[in-house]
Amino acid sequence: MSQKNRKKVGIRYCGGCNPRFDRGAMVKRICEKHPEWEASVAAQGVDYDLLLVVGGCSSCCAAYEQFTAGRVLKIWTDLEDVPEEYCL
Repeated sequence: MSQKNRKKVGIRYCGGCNPRFDRGAMVKRICEKHPEWEASVAAQGVDYDLLLVVGGCSSCCAAYEQFTAGRVLKIWTDLEDVPEEYCL
Protein backbone atom coordinates (compact mmCIF):
# COMPACT_ATOMS: atom_id res chain seq x y z
CA MET A 1 0.00 0.00 0.00
CA SER A 2 1.38 3.39 -0.93
CA GLN A 3 2.27 5.86 1.81
CA LYS A 4 -0.16 8.31 0.17
CA ASN A 5 -3.17 6.10 0.96
CA ARG A 6 -2.21 5.36 4.57
CA LYS A 7 -4.12 7.01 7.39
CA LYS A 8 -2.24 8.36 10.37
CA VAL A 9 -4.01 7.09 13.48
CA GLY A 10 -3.14 8.12 17.02
CA ILE A 11 -4.08 5.98 20.01
CA ARG A 12 -4.76 7.66 23.35
CA TYR A 13 -5.30 5.34 26.32
CA CYS A 14 -6.91 6.11 29.67
CA GLY A 15 -5.19 5.21 32.93
CA GLY A 16 -6.53 1.66 32.87
CA CYS A 17 -8.52 1.46 36.10
CA ASN A 18 -10.64 -1.38 34.68
CA PRO A 19 -8.45 -4.52 34.60
CA ARG A 20 -11.25 -6.59 33.02
CA PHE A 21 -11.04 -4.72 29.71
CA ASP A 22 -7.91 -5.43 27.67
CA ARG A 23 -7.67 -2.16 25.77
CA GLY A 24 -4.41 -3.06 24.06
CA ALA A 25 -5.75 -6.35 22.69
CA MET A 26 -8.82 -4.62 21.28
CA VAL A 27 -6.74 -1.93 19.57
CA LYS A 28 -4.42 -4.60 18.16
CA ARG A 29 -7.41 -6.48 16.68
CA ILE A 30 -8.80 -3.32 15.13
CA CYS A 31 -5.45 -2.27 13.67
CA GLU A 32 -4.94 -5.72 12.15
CA LYS A 33 -8.22 -5.21 10.26
CA HIS A 34 -6.97 -1.88 8.90
CA PRO A 35 -3.61 -2.35 7.16
CA GLU A 36 -4.10 1.11 5.63
CA TRP A 37 -3.53 2.63 9.07
CA GLU A 38 -0.22 3.88 10.33
CA ALA A 39 -1.14 3.59 14.02
CA SER A 40 0.91 4.62 17.03
CA VAL A 41 0.47 5.98 20.53
CA ALA A 42 -0.62 9.61 20.08
CA ALA A 43 1.99 12.33 20.40
CA GLN A 44 1.55 16.07 20.62
CA GLY A 45 2.51 18.06 17.54
CA VAL A 46 1.45 15.32 15.09
CA ASP A 47 -1.59 15.74 12.84
CA TYR A 48 -3.72 12.58 12.81
CA ASP A 49 -6.48 11.57 10.44
CA LEU A 50 -8.10 9.70 13.33
CA LEU A 51 -7.55 9.73 17.07
CA LEU A 52 -8.81 6.67 18.97
CA VAL A 53 -9.43 7.56 22.60
CA VAL A 54 -9.59 4.23 24.43
CA GLY A 55 -11.08 4.11 27.91
CA GLY A 56 -11.74 1.25 30.30
CA CYS A 57 -15.25 2.39 31.24
CA SER A 58 -18.04 4.66 30.00
CA SER A 59 -16.48 7.77 31.58
CA CYS A 60 -13.64 7.43 29.02
CA CYS A 61 -11.70 10.01 31.02
CA ALA A 62 -8.52 10.21 28.92
CA ALA A 63 -7.81 13.83 27.99
CA TYR A 64 -7.19 14.32 24.29
CA GLU A 65 -7.58 18.05 23.64
CA GLN A 66 -3.79 18.39 23.26
CA PHE A 67 -3.86 16.28 20.07
CA THR A 68 -4.81 17.34 16.54
CA ALA A 69 -7.03 15.01 14.54
CA GLY A 70 -9.54 15.19 11.71
CA ARG A 71 -11.81 12.77 13.59
CA VAL A 72 -11.98 11.52 17.17
CA LEU A 73 -13.55 8.23 18.22
CA LYS A 74 -13.99 7.48 21.91
CA ILE A 75 -14.17 3.75 22.72
CA TRP A 76 -14.88 2.30 26.16
CA THR A 77 -16.19 -1.14 25.37
CA ASP A 78 -14.87 -4.06 23.39
CA LEU A 79 -15.32 -3.25 19.71
CA GLU A 80 -14.80 -5.63 16.82
CA ASP A 81 -14.19 -2.86 14.31
CA VAL A 82 -14.37 0.89 13.91
CA PRO A 83 -17.58 2.21 12.27
CA GLU A 84 -17.07 2.80 8.57
CA GLU A 85 -17.62 6.56 8.78
CA TYR A 86 -14.42 6.83 10.84
CA CYS A 87 -12.42 4.88 8.28
CA LEU A 88 -13.09 7.07 5.24
